[in-house]
Amino acid sequence: MRHARRRVVRRVTRLAAVGGILLGGVMVTQAVASEPAGTSALPLTTAQSAAATGSGLVTKLGTSRTAGTWIGADGKPVVAVTDEDAAAEVRRSGATAKVVSHSMNELKSATGTLRSAPRIAGTSWAMDYRTNQVVVRADSTVSAADWAELTEVARSIGGFVRMERSEGTFTTRINGAQPILSTGGRCSAGFNVTDGRQDFILTAGHCGPTGSVWFADNRGRTQVGETVRQNFPGADFSLVRYDSGKAGEGADVVAIGNGNGVRITGAADPAIGQRVFRSGSTSGLRDGTVTAVNATVNYPEGTVTGLIESNVCAEPGDSGGPMFSEGIALGLTSGGSGDCTTGGTTFFQPVTKAMSELGVQLIVSQQQTGAGQQSAAPAPSAAASQGAAAPGAATPGSSTPVTGGGTAGETLLARLTDTRNVGPGLLVIGGSMMALVATRYIRAEQDRKAYQRYYSTTWG
Repeated sequence: MRHARRRVVRRVTRLAAVGGILLGGVMVTQAVASEPAGTSALPLTTAQSAAATGSGLVTKLGTSRTAGTWIGADGKPVVAVTDEDAAAEVRRSGATAKVVSHSMNELKSATGTLRSAPRIAGTSWAMDYRTNQVVVRADSTVSAADWAELTEVARSIGGFVRMERSEGTFTTRINGAQPILSTGGRCSAGFNVTDGRQDFILTAGHCGPTGSVWFADNRGRTQVGETVRQNFPGADFSLVRYDSGKAGEGADVVAIGNGNGVRITGAADPAIGQRVFRSGSTSGLRDGTVTAVNATVNYPEGTVTGLIESNVCAEPGDSGGPMFSEGIALGLTSGGSGDCTTGGTTFFQPVTKAMSELGVQLIVSQQQTGAGQQSAAPAPSAAASQGAAAPGAATPGSSTPVTGGGTAGETLLARLTDTRNVGPGLLVIGGSMMALVATRYIRAEQDRKAYQRYYSTTWG
């Protein structure tokens, strides 16, 4: 009976070990399959280089022979052209050419016709360079009659205007990464900027009109500053001047959660197809890709043009928050539709345009100051330059990119046990293999001892 029990225990142990190996294999497979499509995206510096190559070719060939540029899946610039001679020139430059039917002039003419039509709140349009179309979207608030009217306008333009209905509503998004509050509502600080004399928070324009007073707490005890410039609608940015005149230590740092931060090193315009990040107090840190530029959105409050369109999700409460990639400031969350459960479309105010119109520059550290950037913060320490900053060092101004394989200060054990990684699966496989080997060893040892006992009594 005792031997029978031992056999049952051994069999159960072996089955458990084999099951663990199979489970670990499934976990590894799922972890690899669940990696975001953008994880292999190139760093911003490479993306900007590709974008510059594509933009240079567009400028050289002209808008009558091209129809936009974007970054392909292989990281190379792709240029849409209207003739084979232009395609050959693009290929000689090392870029990929895509021959299309409609030029940039035709696409711009189509958007001009849409702008001249009666304004319908809840609609947007943007040029989709990759499909050589102008995409017109309407949210759930647009009536059937208005949709039919807009469809007629699109039909008069031509077959390269694509009509789409989207769920949810195109709304501005209040709140965000680092909250600032006023009597008009709750919003998010975007990035810290300076004019060389005073420091400011750059945030969304729809957050509040000029004269709005902002606080760091909902009881109004800690005053941050006052809105001194606003542009909305038309564009969507505003400038909040710090009461003290200075942003303080860590002004170049943006928070990424759990007490960690990353330093912002510059600003740029994103490229279509580029992977980007967005941070907000409602939905946290999210990533996606840029799907269009120069987008137009008809919010209920008014029309905003020149926006960045992306598939990064956002929800009410994320407005004004920063969009970035690899420490480069790109945009401010303006609005959109959908949520982070079903997905959606989010629009961003380009940072470069906002800073140009306001006459300000990003606050960056002295060690990372480059052309066109002013230093208004102390040089970071050796530890801080690795992408981390003390929580208290980050002023109310922004959230930031995820650089490398994880957040600053993340331990090896945390990465191994993160279910989004392959680590847990490998740990299960390793443990199961050890259990299987141990079971076989124990069984062999037991059989050897039984064999020895049997023959020792037999041979007397």
